[in-house]
Amino acid sequence: MKLMYGAISPFARKVRAAAIELGLDGHIELVAVETAPGRPNQAYAEGVNPLRKIPALVLDDGSVLIDSTVICEYLEARAGGGRLLPPDGEARWRALARHALANGLCDAAVLIRYETVLRPEDKRWPVWIDDQWDRIRAGLAWLEARADTLDGPVDLAQLALGCTLGYLDFRFPDVDWRARCPRLDTWFADLSRRDSFARTAPA
Repeated sequence: MKLMYGAISPFARKVRAAAIELGLDGHIELVAVETAPGRPNQAYAEGVNPLRKIPALVLDDGSVLIDSTVICEYLEARAGGGRLLPPDGEARWRALARHALANGLCDAAVLIRYETVLRPEDKRWPVWIDDQWDRIRAGLAWLEARADTLDGPVDLAQLALGCTLGYLDFRFPDVDWRARCPRLDTWFADLSRRDSFARTAPA
C-alpha cells in the first residue's frame, strides 16, 4: 500500500498514527505529495484523487481510498476490527460522534490557515475567521468538560483530537488553548509520548 500524504497535514497524520497503533505501518509506503488551494497538482488529480486532497491510500490492486476517516476504517478492518472503533452498538456511535467533533475542529483550523496565509490580505474576511476560532474554542470547551471520556484505550476519536491539537500547536503557537483546557493539556501530553504521535509529529 502507498499512502499519499503531507508531513504537516493533520488528516494524514491521523492515518499514519492509526497505522502505527494497528501495527500496519510496516506495510505502507509513504509518498509525499504537494497539494494546496490555488496550486493544482494535475498529475495527482488525474492519477490518484481528483479532489486533489491528502491523504489518499493506493491499495495493492491499484484502487484508491480517499478521505482520512475512510482510510482509517479500512486499516481498522484490515487489522481485524475492534481496535480503534467499537464494532457495533451505542459505543460505536459515541466514538464516531466524538471523532466527528474532533475532525470538525481540525477542518476549522485548516480553513483559518488557508484564509490567513493563502488568501490575499485585502480579500480576507475577519468575521469568518473569528467564527472559525469560536467553533474551535466551543469544541475544545465541550471536550474539556468531558475529558473523562478520553480515558481508556486510544481510539479513532482520540487520534483525531490529538492531531488537531498538534496542528494548533504547529500552525498557531500563539494560541494558548492549554490555559482554557488544562485537562486536555494533561491528556495530550500523555498521548504525545506514544510512539504513534512521537513518530508523526509535524516538522
